Amino acid sequence: MARHTLLLIEDEESIAEPLRLALEREGFEVFWAPTAAAGLEAFRSQAPEVVLLDQMLPDSDGRDVLRELRSSSTVPVIMLTARGEEIDRVLGLELGADDYVTKPFSVAELVARLRAVLRRATAPAPERDAGLEVGDVSLSRETRMVSRSGEAIELTVKEFDLLAVLLENAGRVVRRSDLMREVWDTSWLGSTKTLDVHVSSLRKKLGDDPGDPHYIHTVRGVGFRFASARELVG
Repeated sequence: MARHTLLLIEDEESIAEPLRLALEREGFEVFWAPTAAAGLEAFRSQAPEVVLLDQMLPDSDGRDVLRELRSSSTVPVIMLTARGEEIDRVLGLELGADDYVTKPFSVAELVARLRAVLRRATAPAPERDAGLEVGDVSLSRETRMVSRSGEAIELTVKEFDLLAVLLENAGRVVRRSDLMREVWDTSWLGSTKTLDVHVSSLRKKLGDDPGDPHYIHTVRGVGFRFASARELVG
């Protein structure tokens, strides 16, 4: 079985070295970079399939590194953070991180999350229903392009997958648990707060008013609903 390539950007050798050995035992080929600059250079030269990115680096904030990665790539990124504040995790997710883990964490949990994001990233696009269109919002699975009124919208991997599920069920409520299972995989171990963050980001990119949404509606205690074609026409 082919080994997945992983880039670990972590400045603390006391964390990086045992983590590298543990991940290699789990079948990953690990490249380690102790700084943001070294990490970006390794990303360009090694083209890893997934990135573990520490939020606190000696030469840069991990979120700045994430911005740089997202400017040219949709590779899955999991943030490593020692911070407990929710705002730091939310900001990372809004910038395009696929997941986060808070130190200290177990290797078993981390490996489960890594495999989950890799499954989502490498899953072939379904042949059926390659294109979706509801009102003035269009989505193509073949090209992974999204547009509103003919204008392209840049989405992260998770935002794209989330919008696809909502468009498939336009006019119907999709439960939070179903969205987490479809977009974040059945082995998701984190809080569903990430779902709210991604819905908020999608609304912004669609030009939706969260107080009076046109496209994505919240059904309290249940989930979310994308407006039907009839509603959008009306």
